[in-house]
Amino acid sequence: MVKRRVVVTGVGLITPVGNGVAKSWEALCAGRSGVAAISRYDASNQAVRIAAEVKDFNSDDYFEPKAARHLEFFVQYALAAAREALDDSGFQITPDNAHRVGSIVGSGMGGLPVIEKYVQVLHSKGERRITPFFIPMAIPNMGAGQISIFFGTKGPNLSLSTACAAGTHAVGEAFRAITDGDCDAALTGGSEGVICPMAFGGFHAMKALSTRNDEPEKASRPFDKDRDGFIIGEGGGILLLEELEHAKRRGAKIYAEMAGYGMSGDAYHIAAPPEDGAGAVLCMENALADAGLSPGEIDYINAHGTSTPLNDEIETRAIKKVFGDHAGKVAVSSTKSMTGHLLGGAGGIEAVITALAISHQMAPPTINLEHPGPECDLDYVPGKSRAMEIKAAMSNSFGFGGTNAVMIMKRYEDR
Repeated sequence: MVKRRVVVTGVGLITPVGNGVAKSWEALCAGRSGVAAISRYDASNQAVRIAAEVKDFNSDDYFEPKAARHLEFFVQYALAAAREALDDSGFQITPDNAHRVGSIVGSGMGGLPVIEKYVQVLHSKGERRITPFFIPMAIPNMGAGQISIFFGTKGPNLSLSTACAAGTHAVGEAFRAITDGDCDAALTGGSEGVICPMAFGGFHAMKALSTRNDEPEKASRPFDKDRDGFIIGEGGGILLLEELEHAKRRGAKIYAEMAGYGMSGDAYHIAAPPEDGAGAVLCMENALADAGLSPGEIDYINAHGTSTPLNDEIETRAIKKVFGDHAGKVAVSSTKSMTGHLLGGAGGIEAVITALAISHQMAPPTINLEHPGPECDLDYVPGKSRAMEIKAAMSNSFGFGGTNAVMIMKRYEDR
């Protein structure tokens, strides 16, 4: 059976560095940080008082004000990014094709802020004051569910909640759904919106977050020797994937072609990767095998690159294991240095960034990389974006529970 080819024909972004693809991509290429003091609520008593918040987001630009009242941030960001991706693609969902269009979206933590809010309501005012919208606002599948409802997709409606790998798993599963013939197109990616005290308290208790409160723009510093943890970010990234012939028949523009998808499990620890990076190694190897590519054919890697002491060193070690002599030649950057870590939404925006890197032949930078840490000795595109030939690119996502996801895109060639 000939494997159906899948291409990216629409992209949408809501990120801490800009609302919309044009603003986000320009900021990323310019190396601008989206990290600042928390403004969503009074964080003055928190140990960590900085975050990568979405700024100047107006839900009225995307859906009715009445609807927004019952949509958590992660759902709003997913819907806004999906609207942009659909508009960008020029694809029309109709009663005739709706059953062939999927909605497959990842979120690691779903509606944590609304859970925090209604726990307080329960204890202070009693259960009668809990809104009937509480459960639909809180459950993490509502990014995919509301996209289906808002845009009328009746194909696979699936949510992935695999921690920080959720967005990449979602894109990979959408890719497979199309190659397998379950649908012809899918809105896919990831979103997250957990700027709330509970999230910061929990991650800080794990000693996972940067406490560089006085220098927020310099706090996310992947692969740097002075990195001290990640920055919580929020937003969403959605792509429209289409089966190639379906896209060609309607004259769609094509950003990139999906090439491969890999998964693995560490079977090691709830939060830490094994020292040899074996799970990440297996996942990258699986993605390369699925793509039918050799390590030497990858030009750019959008790294997981969280800015935690453990992740950056071990991801570097894993890349060296997989890529061998080519490891020093491939451009590797962490856009989390600018966007912060969107948790389950990270793979969604990084999939869009990877498609844009191929389309624009431009590798975005790793900012704040002033003094590479021990064992962090690859080409991390430090400081400035780089115009370069990118025929194929990889995006890595690794999550708590030892869950790993890697996807590969390549430059589209008509053949």
